[in-house]
Amino acid sequence: MISILIPTYNYDITTLVRALHKQVEAANVVFEIIVFDDASGKLIAENDVLNSLSNTTFKPLSQNIGRSAIRNLLADTAKYENLLFLDADTKVVREDFIQKYLDAITPSIQIIYGGIVYQKEPPAKDELLRWIYGNKREALPVSEREKQPYLRFLTLNFFIKKAVFKAHRFNEEIPNLRHEDTLFALGAKKLALEIKHIDNPVIHLGLESSKVFLRKSMESVEALKLFVNENLILSEETSLSKKGEQLKNPITTMLAKAFLTFFKGPIEKNLISSQPSLFWFDVYRLCYYLKL
Repeated sequence: MISILIPTYNYDITTLVRALHKQVEAANVVFEIIVFDDASGKLIAENDVLNSLSNTTFKPLSQNIGRSAIRNLLADTAKYENLLFLDADTKVVREDFIQKYLDAITPSIQIIYGGIVYQKEPPAKDELLRWIYGNKREALPVSEREKQPYLRFLTLNFFIKKAVFKAHRFNEEIPNLRHEDTLFALGAKKLALEIKHIDNPVIHLGLESSKVFLRKSMESVEALKLFVNENLILSEETSLSKKGEQLKNPITTMLAKAFLTFFKGPIEKNLISSQPSLFWFDVYRLCYYLKL
């Protein structure tokens, strides 16, 4: 028995849900698919057709509750012990995607992460930064992910036992910024919950423009700094916060502010160009962390 849970916001989820529905029926397993729209107010009629599928529910929420709270609500609503979370802007790669997860479930399994891949063809020029970052930093083989099983975990494609989720939920007290997946994974580490990595990826379809991704990346830096300040995670647990806290002093803070004042424009010009540099992307984020 499995509950497939998908939070969405202003996204046409029908193709993904139909593909999952076809696979889970073929697997001959008791299932439900639950999709909650976080009060986007858009594409509701288009997605409402999913309610005609067996064991499938699409429901728009009356008010926006944020990425952490909507995942908790989905898990609370689920009827079955096995929970599979997927993001709306993903596409199933394997024809046996569901069966691959079902085969990986054992009595001792707590959390499973299937992975992520990106389209092979370069996208439009204004989406290159997100695509390059995703391919270099996120779309990693199992052998690489297993070296840092918690830091290489993303919430867009993961399985968790409902009993485990009850003990370790998403933190609804944090601002609705970014890094909720990092906080969730490192929280699992503190509780000694094992994250098993398998080769069962989905394609990430939601490529933002480089400008939007850059803005969201700065929000992620803000969230990370907040988590460190609030002792929600240890600074040494991520490479950015570790380097930032090691370098932090009045002089480096002043230098970081000066660097951003003089070079913010040229760096951003590079990052939204047709040849964005991840080196300058990392420098930009580090300086912003120090500025905070």
